[in-house]
Amino acid sequence: MASNKHASIRYRVLDKCLGNPHKKHFLDDLIEACNKELLEIDPDSKGISRRSIQADLNHMASAEGWNAPIEGISFGKKKYFRYSDKNFSIDKQPLNQAELEQIKAAMQVLSHFKGMPQFEWLNELNPKMENALLLENNTAPIIGFDNNNYLTGIERLGDLFHCILYKKPLCITYQSYKKTDPSKQLLYPYYLKQYNNRWFLFGLNVKLNKITNLALDRIKAVEEEHIPFIESTIDFEEYFDDIIGVTLPENSTKERIILKFSTLASPYVFSKPLHHSQKKVEYTNDELTISIEVISNYELESLVLGFGERVEVLEPNNFRNRLKERLRGCLEQY
Repeated sequence: MASNKHASIRYRVLDKCLGNPHKKHFLDDLIEACNKELLEIDPDSKGISRRSIQADLNHMASAEGWNAPIEGISFGKKKYFRYSDKNFSIDKQPLNQAELEQIKAAMQVLSHFKGMPQFEWLNELNPKMENALLLENNTAPIIGFDNNNYLTGIERLGDLFHCILYKKPLCITYQSYKKTDPSKQLLYPYYLKQYNNRWFLFGLNVKLNKITNLALDRIKAVEEEHIPFIESTIDFEEYFDDIIGVTLPENSTKERIILKFSTLASPYVFSKPLHHSQKKVEYTNDELTISIEVISNYELESLVLGFGERVEVLEPNNFRNRLKERLRGCLEQY
């Protein structure tokens, strides 16, 4: 089976060609038809090879595919391909095993949201899908997610998801921790992210002309604005690369932070790195020294402080001193 992100597109093109009884489709014709469709979707497509098309045909005809009745008919020195059953189409066939497994995996991920407001439809959809696809019903859950279904503002998650999907500008009434009264702000919503069991909405704040994030539990009201939508220029897959959490301080740059962990914390940090940039600097007497390259923010401070006496900040001095001041403030409370 030829496997890449365009495989499903090629199968649909081949299905259409093979099901056309009025035209003889030779291998070169099938390649041309697939390439034409792929170039319309992806201008950078390098095209499909004869070997890949042959692999696609073999997969479609296999039990793992659709048991398609593909026949090759000699025509002079060449061979053209068609379905022997003129009524056959992969669209009319039951899902194959690979598709069943993919849907089953997707339903398991979607079940993450079951029970959350705005996603109640999953409670009804899941058993229907299991019944239709003859998937096994597990008698007990085998995976758990760290969700707080009673978190304030969680009922807005589904609506905000759809506003992002359908590109709807929003007027949001927001109660900041730093202000006594709520304020309204025009926001073009782009992304939802969960961190530390809280949900945050990211979007372009028109007044500030920059990307900001709003905690859902601080949103008081949401209204749709019927104005043109401003598209995002941010790749949110990369946006969070250099930070821990959700706060990206303005005009900040990455810095190398070196942390030394005690024997009690070392195994935990080994098995669960603090950040994808984590590197081992030294490991002696069961004490682990690591480095991470991140932009310092409040979430990083909180993460490091969470290790208590089991960690020491070695570098840089400004980050070390900032945590020292916070720890001094903690001691003053006692």
